[in-house]
Amino acid sequence: MTDLFSMPSMPLPERMRPNSLAEFVGQEHLVGQGAVLRKMIESGNISSFILWGPPGVGKTTLAHIVSKELKRDFYTLSAISSGVKELRDVFARAKDNSIFAKGSPILFIDEIHRFSKSQQDALLGAVETGTVTLIGATTENPSFEVITPLLSRCQVFVMKPLEIKDLDTLLERALSKDPYLHTRNISVRQKEALFRFSGGDARKLLNILEIVVNSFPPEEQVVIDDAVVADRLQENISIYDKNGEMHYDIISAFIKSMRGSDPNGAVYWMARMLAGGEDPLFIARRMLILASEDIGLANPNALLLAQATFDAVHKIGMPEARIILSECAIYLATCAKSNSAYMAIDAAMSLAEKGDNSPVPLHLRNAPTQLMKDLGYSKDYKYAHDFEGNFTDQEFLPDGLSGTVFYEPGNNPRENEIRARMERLWPKYKK
Repeated sequence: MTDLFSMPSMPLPERMRPNSLAEFVGQEHLVGQGAVLRKMIESGNISSFILWGPPGVGKTTLAHIVSKELKRDFYTLSAISSGVKELRDVFARAKDNSIFAKGSPILFIDEIHRFSKSQQDALLGAVETGTVTLIGATTENPSFEVITPLLSRCQVFVMKPLEIKDLDTLLERALSKDPYLHTRNISVRQKEALFRFSGGDARKLLNILEIVVNSFPPEEQVVIDDAVVADRLQENISIYDKNGEMHYDIISAFIKSMRGSDPNGAVYWMARMLAGGEDPLFIARRMLILASEDIGLANPNALLLAQATFDAVHKIGMPEARIILSECAIYLATCAKSNSAYMAIDAAMSLAEKGDNSPVPLHLRNAPTQLMKDLGYSKDYKYAHDFEGNFTDQEFLPDGLSGTVFYEPGNNPRENEIRARMERLWPKYKK
């Protein structure tokens, strides 16, 4: 038992790290009864996979649990500090121990999106031959940075921020199970601030709890309410943010500044990220997304500039990349805004995901064979360039969807021109 007046040296998140699926909290869609990852673990036949999700949702913990459940050797590397040499060392040890192993060892790679192409190429061979079973962890969409051959050999499991009920379970477990906290006289009167500041991050929740508890003298009762949590975090902001805990809050402020057409806010939040050691390519990727999602057809050049920025930052690197990033952020912030393309694809995707399997109209089908032509494929198709103005009225949607409008032009100079043209061509655009 830990002495009342002796605080543990190990942080609370590490003391409370679960060791089995029974103790794991959250991600029911992956590890709940009958869920896909749980079935793989229970069958003992696990293939390589990548866990994609925000910090503090259990990616590293889940990898450790998988190795324990399957009784596999476990190796871990960080993509930040490891290279091809470290990979080859792991492969050599895995081969040496393969005679005694019940299955291929598990290699866990944290922040796998930071591996270079050459490192990923070195990893690919070991995954293909079964020398190791890969479990990767990333906070980034793996399709951006993981090479296609490696990605095609891995399932991608999306992990979600923890829900309030999960955070509540973690809080109660820490208060009742942790040897040190159990010795303290702790009264939790309000939880809203605890859960709000944690943002669905288990590690952040436990760090906040530990900060608040340790701010009280050991002999005093610890009273936790929303005001106390806010006050203690303000006093300990450097501790709270020492590992980039505010990462997602700051990138949110950066994106919202550009979306809100404030170049000053955009440059300020970008500077905060760069000064904190953020990956410049992460910032460039976010601007690429914003260029389509929030500017779109109001200024199609925004996407071209964002793509050029990403390429230039990739080639040049810091510190000069800061100038390129600044130019792009200011340009995007000062552009006219439109989310019409974003809304259009979401509306079409919503229809498709509801199971719409309408057949392609015959006149739009390809007819490479005589049989298809005899069946009416491509019959009555009108080639637009054969008509005045390179346009003729014909139906391009399936039966039953005629007249449907997915794309609604935004209210900006560029799309006002598009709307005028669409109204001339298509009656469905006339209000």
